[in-house]
Amino acid sequence: MPEAENDKHVFRFKQFTVRQDICQMKINTDGIILGAWTDVSGAETALDVGSGTGVIALMLAQKNKNLIIDAIDIDENAFKQSRDNFIRNESETRIMAHHVDFVEFQHRAVKKYDIIVSNPPFFSDGIYSPNKNKAIVRHTIKLSHENLLKGVQKILHEGGRFFVILPYAEGIRFIEMAENYGLFTVYITEVYSKENKPVERLLMCFSATKTLQPIKNKLQILKNESNTYSDEFVQLTKDFYLFM
Repeated sequence: MPEAENDKHVFRFKQFTVRQDICQMKINTDGIILGAWTDVSGAETALDVGSGTGVIALMLAQKNKNLIIDAIDIDENAFKQSRDNFIRNESETRIMAHHVDFVEFQHRAVKKYDIIVSNPPFFSDGIYSPNKNKAIVRHTIKLSHENLLKGVQKILHEGGRFFVILPYAEGIRFIEMAENYGLFTVYITEVYSKENKPVERLLMCFSATKTLQPIKNKLQILKNESNTYSDEFVQLTKDFYLFM
């Protein structure tokens, strides 16, 4: 049944619609950028770790019509929200929602994945949110970066790729930590809001194959003079955002 046009809990994209009324973490720019940036060409299987509303999984499914995706989240409301979003968008035969902790999931996994993607908890210390559920998804309380990398190493298919987004400082530490688990950066995109502003996020693609030098580039989100979206941001996200 179509959603009411003025429903504030509904986020509409060009090819799918996402409800976010019960999920603690709402759709954000980080997730959209990561979903748009992730290269799923030629892949058959994918895993979305910490799926939230399911928006990234739906983006990947739009980009590769043959992709079979598992979407996992430890939070019960996030699991319910993503499952319902997959059903609403008639994608439940290709995207399966799982209510499970990633550490448990990777221990009992019966297959390996061509693509693993995660918009993970990114604060490894600091003051926690008074909201317990929000704290879990914002901080590395339930899933440390070490456990994330350990699990990815175990269930990433040979020749597979792991895509992740983190704030700059956490991203640099994550790259160093990943090498301890035999995961090496293939691509790095530095994300910043405007020219001459500091890098705010790192988009990173890892593989088990070490390259001499990862390919690096930059993504500027806004044009300096007008605060409108930059040409490169539009190019990246135009297949998804309604207003592009």
